[in-house]
Formats: sequence, C-alpha cells, structure tokens
Amino acid sequence: MRETLLLDVPHRQVVFTIPKMLRVFFKYKRKLLGELCRCAVRALLFYFQGMAGTALEPGIVAVIQTFGDRINFHPHLHFLVTDGGVDAAGAFHKVSSLNDDRIAEIFAREVLGYLVRKELLSPEWAERILSWRHTGFSVHSRVRAKTKSETERVGKYMIRPVLALERLSFLEPEGKVGYRYGQDRAEQDMMDYLEFIARVTSHIPDKGQVFVRYYGLYANAHRGKVRKASISPLVLRMAEEELKPVPSKGWAALIRKPH
Repeated sequence: MRETLLLDVPHRQVVFTIPKMLRVFFKYKRKLLGELCRCAVRALLFYFQGMAGTALEPGIVAVIQTFGDRINFHPHLHFLVTDGGVDAAGAFHKVSSLNDDRIAEIFAREVLGYLVRKELLSPEWAERILSWRHTGFSVHSRVRAKTKSETERVGKYMIRPVLALERLSFLEPEGKVGYRYGQDRAEQDMMDYLEFIARVTSHIPDKGQVFVRYYGLYANAHRGKVRKASISPLVLRMAEEELKPVPSKGWAALIRKPH
C-alpha cells in the first residue's frame, strides 16, 4: 500500500460512529453499510470545502468495521485521510485542522437524511435525534501520521481482524469462552461457545460485499487516469496561497442547507 497508493503528505485516521439505536438497521440490511460509508465521505468533502472555501478532493482509504471490542455488533468506519486535497486546478491545499464536532453534525444529517429517504426512519424522529445534546454520532480524528511508515501502520491497524487469539480463553469444565477487552484487556466477557460462534459469524460479510474502499485521489478511477497520463502519483503541486474558509458564523446555516 505504501509504495503504490499513499501520497507523500501527512494523513490522519478519522473514526465515525453512530448511535446504538440505529445499529439495528445496518445489522439486518448489510447493504446499508456501503451508504453509511458514502455518508461519511460526503461529510468530509463538505467540511473540506467549508474550510478551504472551494471543493477539494482528498485521498481516502475507508474501512467498514462491524465489530466492537467484545466482538459485539458495532458498525463504525475508519478512514485514512490526507491532510488536505486537490482543487480544480490540480494544486494540493492543506487542511491540517479538523473540528470533530462539526464533522459529526454533518455526518449525522447525512445518515439521518438517508434513513428518512429510505423510509426506515420518520422525519420527526430524525429531527428529534438532531435536537438531542448528545446524538450518539461521533467523529474522532486525533491520530495523525506524518510519515509514510506511520501512515502504513495506521492502515494496518484499520484492517485488523475481528478477534485476537491471545485475548481468548476456554474454561473447559463450564464450556465457557472468555474474551478480554477494555483498557489493558483487564476485563473479560464470558459466554457459552454457541454465543461465541454467533458473535464471530455475525461479522461475516455478505457475498460480494467490500469492506475496504477507496475514494478521491485514492479511487481506482483517479489512479487509472494518473497512470494513463503517465503522471507520478507520488508528486503533488503544493499550493502556497491560503484559501479563505467559510466564516464560523456561516457554518450553522451552511450545514442545515440541503447538500
């Protein structure tokens, strides 16, 4: 991945999570996970445009994860994102500061809007969730990678497997399976072997379902154009001028507009 895909710019990991009450939709309609991923991409692009004052195309490696720390069903997204993007003229502009709360609000509106359009959620419930102080939508972007090796390490973490064998234990007399979790793996979840099998198999993707996706500068179509034009994907023309972001007072109105 490092040699053939990653651009020589800083990256960051951006994690998107959704409220517990909405997880059931994605558990029984797995195709919705792809749209959840696209909602997060649109939220990031919208935020980048607001920060730069113009549309930017970043490089995004998106990983859909369905599991939590206890092998429970917990759909969320891990993105590896370039710290900025390319404008229409082909210049790369840095966006090195992300406001997680603001991105989470955009993400929430994207996801809820989609569920309303699919008639899985009523408009009234969507507005009620948005009115809560804590909606359950969250974004975390504090993990930064300044070098290619650091970026590759983050990428490997993002595609980790559902469970780690070293965290498993088996109590043969009771027929119980233990799985350690939490900080320093100090806590342990005990379950019978049938529940353990059910938890693990619940994360098997549907036939043909893709859990690692590429967008923007890392999309297959974009990389194909770069190869066809015989342009080195590892060299970017860095913009020197600063773009003007949307004023803070204008963000609230901008987020609420349909997009």
